[in-house]
Amino acid sequence: MDRSEIMERITEIFRDVFDDDSLIIKDETNSEDIEDWDSLEHINLVLAMEKDFGLKFNLKEVGELANVGEMADLIARKLQEK
Repeated sequence: MDRSEIMERITEIFRDVFDDDSLIIKDETNSEDIEDWDSLEHINLVLAMEKDFGLKFNLKEVGELANVGEMADLIARKLQEK
């Protein structure tokens, strides 16, 4: 799976979690860009991504992420390790 496919899936996950089909997700997107993105929704996002991509993230990995682009890179790395 290439990075553009990962970003497409991440966008769908964001739209599902936030129940907003109009969300546009970019590499730079972070919690300040989406009004409803609080700590609970962050957990929901991580769990949805783990389920969708069949991966497990540890707390350190998730805690170090600054934006969606870094999440996409982490997913790509983990998929290659699989």
